[in-house]
Amino acid sequence: MVDYDVIVAGAGVSGATAAAMAGKLGKKVLLLDRNTDLEPGKKTVWGWVCGDAVARSHITFTQKNLGNTFSNEALGLKVDGVVALSPDLGYKLPFDGEGYSLERPVFGKELFDEAIKNGAEFRGKFSVEGPIIEDNKVKGVFGKNEKGEAEKITGKITIDALGIASLLRRKLPENQYIDKEIDYEDLELTGRFIYKTDESIDDPKYYDKKNALIHLNQQMAPGGYGWVFPKTNGRVNVGLGVQHRSLEARNKKFGATDNLKSLIEKYVKWNPLFKNYQLDSSHKNGEGYWSVSVRRQMEGMAYPGYLGAGDSMASANPLSAGGIGPALIGGILAGKAAATAVETGDTSLEGLWNYNVEYVKQYGKSMAGMEIFRIFLQSMNNQEIDYGMKNFITYEEAVEITYGRIPELSLAKKVSKLVKGVGAIRAFKDLAWTTNKMKELNAIYANYPKSPAEFPEFKRTVIATVNEAKARMPSGPV
Repeated sequence: MVDYDVIVAGAGVSGATAAAMAGKLGKKVLLLDRNTDLEPGKKTVWGWVCGDAVARSHITFTQKNLGNTFSNEALGLKVDGVVALSPDLGYKLPFDGEGYSLERPVFGKELFDEAIKNGAEFRGKFSVEGPIIEDNKVKGVFGKNEKGEAEKITGKITIDALGIASLLRRKLPENQYIDKEIDYEDLELTGRFIYKTDESIDDPKYYDKKNALIHLNQQMAPGGYGWVFPKTNGRVNVGLGVQHRSLEARNKKFGATDNLKSLIEKYVKWNPLFKNYQLDSSHKNGEGYWSVSVRRQMEGMAYPGYLGAGDSMASANPLSAGGIGPALIGGILAGKAAATAVETGDTSLEGLWNYNVEYVKQYGKSMAGMEIFRIFLQSMNNQEIDYGMKNFITYEEAVEITYGRIPELSLAKKVSKLVKGVGAIRAFKDLAWTTNKMKELNAIYANYPKSPAEFPEFKRTVIATVNEAKARMPSGPV
């Protein structure tokens, strides 16, 4: 006898959302987490390591499907958008539109409470160690309970929400649908602090009460960026993300020995906002470090008896590294797909395939294109980024790109602005190539395979295109 209709492994954003959705649809759900019900979804001893920003549209999508509301405390500070600044701070480009700078522990707990309210059973202090595989199908999970005893739990569908290092994903049988490992070069090492400040600074280049700021600077944050996201009560979420290879190249160039921690310390000292500040250790969530995927989501996120959601499927936006929005969307759609599979009795790959189709339609259709643009940015040094933001992309074009809609760049007009420099010309040509490849990938994803039989060729094409971009535009932070 099967223990549960749906097992959800991991009670973070995607897991709690999936459990809440499947429970709302009347299924017998078990939600597992290594933490207690007081701290569901906490990533490490450092807490809920996160930038905390999410677009309003993703909150609206969640509330529409779950029928819930979030408290003002959970949603935190409403912001007008995310703004990226050039290395010389002279130019701004927009990312996402209106959104929130969340109180992440409170937000996560409210999602968790919604899952329990919708009938999900919770077991904390359970460490999931892998999937139960029978006849090449996932039939549940095995792990250790709070007493340290080995235990197996069976389910008709298992939803993997264990995050980027998921043992469920990594211990799947060899298959052509889900990548078991994430390439190290597709990860960003991130660290973030939540500080209390005096808010005395009045310079939107460094701190903006209405916008989340991103600082593009290949020397301060090689291969990544720094951020200052405002929060309620004069607090900020400040952090830095770096690509390992870019950091090595930067250190070699300057004879430096910097690591993530030392770069964050320098970033804080660079920003005049942080002349008078102290760590906010509420919820023991003040300081933290984590790895974030900046690749497109897994081309496939379903396997017989198994669905993946959130960070376990590398679903963070490759350009902004924002993971909360796609985790909410993935959780909702995975919960629905699991409930449908239980109702129809079809937990085969074919029976679960529509989850892939719906996720790509709802969110993932432009993420491969975003990855190409991320590769382009990582190939540029500070001078090229400054020049490019001034001359290559208009404000309106940037809005289109960061929403996954590729504009018709007015290249003829831009050519007349080019200085006679090899670097500027190379970067310009790479931008034109990048936007064309983004369009190609968007068109490929617009025709996402409707069945597993069509998938292998689709995946080969996507991987070949991304690898072509990596070969053409290697990381070049200095």
